[in-house]
Amino acid sequence: MRRPLLPAALALAALALPALSGCDSEATTSRGTTDGVSAAPAVRSAPPAPKSASPDRTSPAPSATKNAPDYDPKANAAADIETALRVARQDGRPVLVDFGADWCLDCRVLNARFKESGPSALLAKYHVVKVDVGDFDHNLNVAERYVDLRTSGIPALTVLDSASGRVQVATNRGEFANARTMSAAQVEEFLKRWQ
Repeated sequence: MRRPLLPAALALAALALPALSGCDSEATTSRGTTDGVSAAPAVRSAPPAPKSASPDRTSPAPSATKNAPDYDPKANAAADIETALRVARQDGRPVLVDFGADWCLDCRVLNARFKESGPSALLAKYHVVKVDVGDFDHNLNVAERYVDLRTSGIPALTVLDSASGRVQVATNRGEFANARTMSAAQVEEFLKRWQ
């Protein structure tokens, strides 16, 4: 479903605003590279669309890798989270749920940071579940139980208590909306705060 066009004055005002980073349902992309990850500056070009609308991107971002996607659109997100919680009740490690999509540059950069030594060592203390939200049209019923994607954008992370499954931490304020500018040390610092 296409969004109605904005009045000309509003559209011109939107162009005058500085570009905001972060992947949200209004991101538009172009190609480039940063730290070995395809770069795509995001620009918020219109008010948020209804949940059922797909983002209006001018060109799709290339996949982060040629292998399997980081966020598998075929995965059963609810079942994956439930499985992680079942194992977490046995071993006491919390569950970290990462909501994102492969088209999102910030999600891809955050996944690259997660593989670096500092963040990787801390993530080993969690059961990590990646949930694909597609074009903000996939797994939204799962996401709304744990995080507010309207305010967080993606990537959005939440930490679930191992015993109760309750949300302990959620990035509802968009803490990772600028993941493309974050160093591994900054990501590591966030993860340390959550333990």
